[in-house]
Amino acid sequence: MSDRFPSSLGLLARQVGYQNRLFRRTAISAFFTLAFPLIFLLLFGAIFDDIHVAPGEAVAAAQFYAPGLAVFTAVSATYTNIGITTAIYRDEGVLMRIRSTPLPRWIYMGGIVGSAVVIAVVGSLVMLAVGFGLYGLEMQADRIPAAVVTFVVGVASFSLLGLALASIAPSGQSAPALAQATILPVAFISNVFVVVPDPARWLDVAGDVFPLKPFVEAFYAAFDPFRTGSAWEPGLLLRIAAWGLLGAVVAVRQIGRASCRG
Repeated sequence: MSDRFPSSLGLLARQVGYQNRLFRRTAISAFFTLAFPLIFLLLFGAIFDDIHVAPGEAVAAAQFYAPGLAVFTAVSATYTNIGITTAIYRDEGVLMRIRSTPLPRWIYMGGIVGSAVVIAVVGSLVMLAVGFGLYGLEMQADRIPAAVVTFVVGVASFSLLGLALASIAPSGQSAPALAQATILPVAFISNVFVVVPDPARWLDVAGDVFPLKPFVEAFYAAFDPFRTGSAWEPGLLLRIAAWGLLGAVVAVRQIGRASCRG
């Protein structure tokens, strides 16, 4: 009986698996989500030497850029992929046709979001594993909870922002350009690729306005070799969550109308 009539959780798991298979078959999405940040990690590992902070004492350069690249991987998997995929499905009429099937629409959308979260977790773990295994990345065990909570809040918020992106994208064709235009420039001013020690004031303020920099800084706090005490950043987490709430409001108001256009 359970095989013929799967539970909601079973249906959701199947949808996540289906979306994961679609992702693996879409080479361009897999490249920019997983391979692109990994290439940066490998390049930085080849370019930058360990940083000497005192005579006979050095810190691995990966300590400063690997966490940011892991965050960028998670954001690409959620914000970018959810925004593009949902906008394309809307334009192709998929979201509209789901209404005429027995499958609840929330399960279908949950499959898209759940797949993105799985990809974000796997991709970020790969980035960190490469950092730990090849480039001397380190993290104190008592900072793991702070890193995990920060990651969960960030992934949830950027998933909601991805849904908001899909709802405001004029078309499925324009969604990739809109996604990249709103994430890549922000990444360069959010200490993802290179930490700018003394940026111009307007660049610093611009980075602080958007949610990517707080996500990077809050996650990096767990890896900061010079930090003493707690790695928790509640103020930054609140800013990330506020952006997620904004994304939810936009998505709830627009996604229904957007799906009707499909």
